Amino acid sequence: MQAFFTVLLVIVSLLLIIVVLLQSGRSAGLAGAISGGAEQLIGKQKARGIDAVLQKSTVILAVLFFIFTILVAYFS
Repeated sequence: MQAFFTVLLVIVSLLLIIVVLLQSGRSAGLAGAISGGAEQLIGKQKARGIDAVLQKSTVILAVLFFIFTILVAYFS
């Protein structure tokens, strides 16, 4: 049982690292260089796109990471 949860913990850890690295920074790209209307326009479009999906998956993977960490500690 411990080996199963350890393997799941490693997989979730790697996925969490990948998802966090795929996210863009707060002031990345053209939106960070130009302040004003361009930032608001680009920011609104990005919120509905891939950044929203990456943000939700980060939260889900973080919760799974904590659950599997507690389970591995419990079974060892």
